[in-house]
This record gives sequence, C-alpha cells and structure tokens, in this order.
Amino acid sequence: MTPTRPSEPAAGRARVGISGWRYASWRGDFYPKGLVQRRELEYVGERMSSVELNGSFYSLQRPASYERWRDAVPEGFVFAVKGPRFITHMLRLRNVETAMANFFASGVLALGAKLGPILWQLPERQELDAPQLEAFFAGPPRSTGDALALARRHDERMVGRTWLEEVTDAPLRHVLEPRARSFETPEAAELLRTHDVALAVADTAGRWPAFGEVTSDFVYIRLHGSRELYASGYTPKELDDWAERIRGWTSGAATPDGRPRDVYAYFDNDIHGHAPHDAVALGARVERWPASG
Repeated sequence: MTPTRPSEPAAGRARVGISGWRYASWRGDFYPKGLVQRRELEYVGERMSSVELNGSFYSLQRPASYERWRDAVPEGFVFAVKGPRFITHMLRLRNVETAMANFFASGVLALGAKLGPILWQLPERQELDAPQLEAFFAGPPRSTGDALALARRHDERMVGRTWLEEVTDAPLRHVLEPRARSFETPEAAELLRTHDVALAVADTAGRWPAFGEVTSDFVYIRLHGSRELYASGYTPKELDDWAERIRGWTSGAATPDGRPRDVYAYFDNDIHGHAPHDAVALGARVERWPASG
C-alpha cells in the first residue's frame, strides 16, 4: 500500500484594511461625493476585508455602535479592536480587572463572528518590565466565553450601557504594540510567545521599533508611513515588498516553524488620505496569491 502523504498545512488568511474610517478629508476623495456619512463603513466593507476600530482606544463605545458597525459590513469581514488607553497609558497595565471588564461589557462582544484581534498599544515611555507584562497577559480573556464572564463583573459606571448576551465561544487573539527600544530583545519576544500574544510589526518612519518576530499564530502589521509618520503614502515598490512579506507569513515560508500564519495589516497614514488607497492597493496585491486564502 502506498503511504498517504501528509497534507500541506492550510495557508493563512491575509486581511488588509485601515485604522479608523471616519475622516472628513477622505470625503470627495476616497469616498465619492454625496456618499452619506452613515454609509462610509459599508463602502469600506465592499473594498476591504478588515478595519481597526480605534475609537475604543480613546473612550468606551456604546453597544449600539458596535451593533451598527457589525451590520454595516458583509459576512467574513473582521474588526480588530484597540484596547482602551485607560488600561495601557493611565493604569499602565496594573490593577486592570475592572477596567477590562468594563471594556468587554461595552459592546465589543456584539461584533460576534466579526470580532478579530484585540490590540494593546503601549506608550513610548513604557519600558519592558517582564514581571508586569507577565501579570498583565495572565488576565485578558482568551475566548469570547471568558470575555463574557469577565464583562459581567463590570462596575456600576456601566449600568444601562452594557451588552451581555450569550455568545458562541470562540478564541480571542491579543497583540501588543510596544514603542520602547527595550522591547527589542529575545526576552520580550519569548515572553509574548509564551503567552501566545502577537508582537506588532510597525512601520513608523524609524520613530519606533519595527520588530518582526513571529510570537503567535497570527501576524499583525501597523503601517503608519515609511518616510513621514502618519502622513506619507506607500510607493508601488514598497507595497510590493509588503505583499511579499505577507505572503511569506501566510505561506509559512517566513515563519520560524514553517507553519502558515493569518495576517492582519492596517494603514494608519491618514493625514493626507493615503491610508484607504494604500489599503486597497496592498489588498489587491495580496489577493493575487492563492496562498493568502
């Protein structure tokens, strides 16, 4: 009998999108003239596969907002959600259980199957503190069921503005975007690998570390501008290069264990309106390859 060859691991899925979508300067440029504001996310959903929700970084959003965003995009679309700066910048990752419960009670889980990774962005001044990071990543829920249980422990400030309905239990992914040079160490990468947390790959015109280590079962990219932070657009050559890197991760060719990874990539170079155009252009390049799913 001829032995059966082991099947090739399924290729990872690449999703390309933007960080936020409500920018006045995009109207009449990326968004057609006359498109009403309430349909902007729907327009994005027809052209991209993901969006990074960044309003949640500045303040807790309302359940009705998450429900509206969920319903504005097609099946298969995914939202990454940026964790509150109250947790990362004010509490500095300490004593965060109540704040974490309030965050997940605020409507995040209403996204359902469209909920993607949770992004935790650290301030530049926050240096690597391994015990502190260990303690923090022991806390965030790793499934939507655990997130719901945590959300039900919200405090009185959330009364009347929660979403606590039953959910289909599914894994939750977490990603860290540090900005201090002290995170450029094997220790930091190994710590995140131990906790199955992705280390964000960041293109910041050289302002902050770029990283690139694969520390989880997915890769998360934030493209802030290669030459001018938040402002410069990406050249065709740069987009080709990013598409090639993404293919390396989704195929497994560029991962340490050869296993394919899902990839999420978001453009944040929004000052001059480059982000949505760059996202569409990179998405088109990635979709040419069967390896990206």
